[in-house]
Amino acid sequence: MTERADSIESMQQLAAVWRVMVLDRAPDADVRDLPGIAVRWADCRFAFWNCVTLTDTGADARVVGRRLRQAADIMRAKTHPGFLWVFEDLLEDGARATLDSAAEEAGLAYVFPGTGMAGNLLPLPEPAHPDLTFVRVTTDEHLRAYADINARAYGFPLEHGRDGLVGSALWKDQVYAYLGVRDGTPVTCAATVETEGCLFVVLVATDPAHERRGYGEAVTRKALYEGGRATGLTRAALHATAAGAPVYPRIGFEPNSPMRFYSLKA
Repeated sequence: MTERADSIESMQQLAAVWRVMVLDRAPDADVRDLPGIAVRWADCRFAFWNCVTLTDTGADARVVGRRLRQAADIMRAKTHPGFLWVFEDLLEDGARATLDSAAEEAGLAYVFPGTGMAGNLLPLPEPAHPDLTFVRVTTDEHLRAYADINARAYGFPLEHGRDGLVGSALWKDQVYAYLGVRDGTPVTCAATVETEGCLFVVLVATDPAHERRGYGEAVTRKALYEGGRATGLTRAALHATAAGAPVYPRIGFEPNSPMRFYSLKA
């Protein structure tokens, strides 16, 4: 694939997966495909379920500036905060070079970087880790543990993480979500979900007190192994934060699409 084709795939995966996740959380969620903008906004306290992304291909600085202003207006109309996701390689070179300044003019603040990754890497061998027992998420208690690990890892209040996941039938049935449990305590988690011919990895996290022990990689391998075995898919994709990005190439993912996350300026 060309760099831009990779970014198109990554953006389309986001739009497809977040449509399902957001509507699961809130059937009346704001899910719209506007010219150049995809809105996937549950308007809940879990900020990752409140998402806007730019969808134009090869947009120049003028168009990107207009899209950023539109995205900021959409975000301002919401009750709860969320993120604008921008796939850099979708933009024309000049637009990419001036992206942060254009975002600031629109009232947006750069928050953190990300990386889209993908690979034809399945099937994987069945994973194991000497410290962990893997448990599939099937109950609200499991979902609460999954939400709490994400909240601690990303610095959210626990109730915000729980607002995104607890009570979901989708996550207990159609998502291949796993906890890594050490000595009876869930310490890491990862999930995969089938979307448009791909297995998408979502909400990988490890409790900060248990980092740097290979737990995140192990539970991600478990979610991929079980999702791949159930669906027969061979391609997988994900969006990584800077902290998680070094893990995924060891599994077989290839970085292909730099991303930037923005929020409304305080």
